[in-house]
Amino acid sequence: MEAATANATPRDRMRPLRYMWRVPLLLANIVFAIVICAFILSWAGGTMKNGREPFAHRAIRLWSNLQLRIFGFTVRAYGKALHDPVLFVANHTSWLDIVLLHSQRAACFVAKAEIARWPLVGWMAARGGTIFHRRGSNHSLASVMAVMVERLKEGRAVAVFPEGGTGYNGVLRVFHARIFQAALDAEVPVQPVALRFARNGRRDIDAGFRENESFMGNLLRLLGNPPLDVEVHFLEPVNVSADGRRRMAETARERIALALDTDTPA
Repeated sequence: MEAATANATPRDRMRPLRYMWRVPLLLANIVFAIVICAFILSWAGGTMKNGREPFAHRAIRLWSNLQLRIFGFTVRAYGKALHDPVLFVANHTSWLDIVLLHSQRAACFVAKAEIARWPLVGWMAARGGTIFHRRGSNHSLASVMAVMVERLKEGRAVAVFPEGGTGYNGVLRVFHARIFQAALDAEVPVQPVALRFARNGRRDIDAGFRENESFMGNLLRLLGNPPLDVEVHFLEPVNVSADGRRRMAETARERIALALDTDTPA
């Protein structure tokens, strides 16, 4: 009995207090998101000109940074993001990955079609330029690819998760190579982005989805957790090769894996 008690996880007495102030701030930030989606994104342009962000992009970044601060995250950025148009490819462990990348650069994300049916979230995602994909449907993938190429040729940034879904326990899954074809067709660069949760410079794999954990379960757990660092690593672009989509995918994955497993300065 004594051994079991000694090995038990210490009770986090601050968790109830964190909920007391974070929940109201989260609700207020949701209202802010509705205002952005209803008014700012309805008229503001979505493309950068001469490397300058339009007002809508700055609003998205502001909201994203506020969202992360509410959860107790301190954002740290490494490397330099390429100018639009660019295809960002990133690892995927949490629903916050979209918010994390948006805190640095506004982009059109490719996301599962189920999100489009979520109350409020689906509407906001659509207003933010999300491209919805029905998993397992080749017809849907072809349509998604066409929209990606169109957005890239318009001068926008597009962001994808080549794993095709979230991983668990820090495992980085195989990258699907077909999604890289959009960059080839639009003739734009591909930049890998490592999204990393860390504490004292070391990766924290429990911040992502646990196996069989729901979206709401993950949200509530993270909302009550102690402060944590979240990192966005903009890595060296991948050489575009018309006859090497698989090699492009493997190279992007290798660079992200290295960034995830390398300790960062605390």
